[in-house]
Amino acid sequence: VQLVESGGGLVQPGGALRLSCVASGFTFRFFPMGWYRQAPGKGRELVATIAAGGGGATYYVDSVKGRFTISSDNVKNTVYLQMNSLKPEDTAVYYCNRPLPPFGSWGQGTQVTVSS
Repeated sequence: VQLVESGGGLVQPGGALRLSCVASGFTFRFFPMGWYRQAPGKGRELVATIAAGGGGATYYVDSVKGRFTISSDNVKNTVYLQMNSLKPEDTAVYYCNRPLPPFGSWGQGTQVTVSS
């Protein structure tokens, strides 16, 4: 399993970013996928998931509901996270992986920093 995240950066409060994660080493369309984040000094938190195949149910942790949107592309083996109305508390390293339980292999993550 290989997961490669990208799209992070520095953004002002209220701004937006779109994260991407390209997956390989497994049959992407058969697995649900998710985005996790880990803020400095905190544990890794699952923030959004999407059902296998990309056309089904999604889940969002309460703190991101209405601001983040997860989607996926089974042709590109890619999962996305559109993040709008970003807040300083969204600052974290963001990772994609299978929802609980995650695959044993993690990508390098992508840093999102929300600051003025």
